[in-house]
Amino acid sequence: MSDPQPVEIRTVAYTVSADYLASVGGDFDARGVDDAVLDRLNADLPEGIEVRRDGRVFALPDVADAARAVDFDQLLADMDLDQILAEHGR
Repeated sequence: MSDPQPVEIRTVAYTVSADYLASVGGDFDARGVDDAVLDRLNADLPEGIEVRRDGRVFALPDVADAARAVDFDQLLADMDLDQILAEHGR
């Protein structure tokens, strides 16, 4: 029997906008910031759920319902974006 294929659940806008980066007044590695946000977002998700670089959320079939119930906006809001920016200044 083959491994179950992930199911696409939704799309999440996780990238930090250029306007926000400009508003905090610094020079940041935007790609590094987005990578760090994505890494932390995925670390906060239950096993079997993944946000990919293009923002699409996939889940294994047995956790698809749980993935649909995830409050991605809240997970993103709870991140310490200032810390992420501090780690990715130029």
